[in-house]
Amino acid sequence: MNPTPSLTAPGTGTEDPAPVTVPDAERPSGGRTTAEGLLSLVQRQGVLAVLLLVVVVASFAYPSFATLDNARGVLVQASFLAVVALGMTLVIITGGIDLSVGSVFALGGVLAAWASQWGLIPALLVPLLVCGAIGTLNGLLIARAGMAPFIVTLASLLGARGLLLAVTDEGATTYLVPKDSAFAGLGQGSVGGFGHPVFIALALLGLGGLVLQRTSFGQTLFAVGGSGDAATLMGLPVARAKVTVYLLSGLLAGFAGALNAARLSSGVTIIGTGMELDAIAAVVIGGTLLAGGAGSVSGTLWGVLLLAVIQNLINQIGSLNSSYQSVVSGGFLILVVVAQRYVSRSRRTL
Repeated sequence: MNPTPSLTAPGTGTEDPAPVTVPDAERPSGGRTTAEGLLSLVQRQGVLAVLLLVVVVASFAYPSFATLDNARGVLVQASFLAVVALGMTLVIITGGIDLSVGSVFALGGVLAAWASQWGLIPALLVPLLVCGAIGTLNGLLIARAGMAPFIVTLASLLGARGLLLAVTDEGATTYLVPKDSAFAGLGQGSVGGFGHPVFIALALLGLGGLVLQRTSFGQTLFAVGGSGDAATLMGLPVARAKVTVYLLSGLLAGFAGALNAARLSSGVTIIGTGMELDAIAAVVIGGTLLAGGAGSVSGTLWGVLLLAVIQNLINQIGSLNSSYQSVVSGGFLILVVVAQRYVSRSRRTL
């Protein structure tokens, strides 16, 4: 179970005192523990129930939705956003935000396609180095210089997109991935009919979940998001944790872009626009608090899949265009944020 976060009341600028985490075995028995557990479960896994309900209804309404081929397509399309959203989850848990991931995703794809002419290793190493550097710069400016995450990552969004345009001659040059290369096989290969990106995304999400829940680093992230001042007084490496999560966010966004370039066999320059908003929506819909201090990788996975299923349903309907996905996603986001505030207030009154 995630440590109980210390939330900032909207508009007050004040924080609750840092909470003391009591192991479940040491908590007194009774209705209070049961109620807290139920509210925590709703916060973390409520999106899974919504996802299952949507899948069941869609399967009856549209027979083509419940086919194996359609499921494979949905999972492959969701895998790239899932990798980006994993990094966003870590950032938001610390109470930050990263608006640069969409541009970094596109830049990573272009750099990977450009470097793929020299083989698999350069195709992966070049985007990771550049995108990791962007993430590290974000983290240093936020953690060490005390700048606002919104402003820093907004500047990185513009900078990464500008670098992409410089590399591609204002978008006039599209770098192609050699079709017979190992790098192309990384994105286009499959196991059991499911593309490699699906398994790569699941592996990264599984590793991220273990780090978040089973390591001291993960618990530090929850503490930083709950109350940065309290975490500092406890002797936790707050600045280092923040730099690390922004570094990981940049690396994961760049890697997802490289994987997408391998899938498409080219470095597409016009992708990634608005992807940062999709990633934030998936993370928040998955139960991670925007205020920081609480969240889970599994919830992010369900949020990503819910958005992917909604997009697929829009395609199944046929009479609706993709812009309706933004309308539906925004509606889900508003509902989840309202529900989060209600759950948070209920848990504090118990």
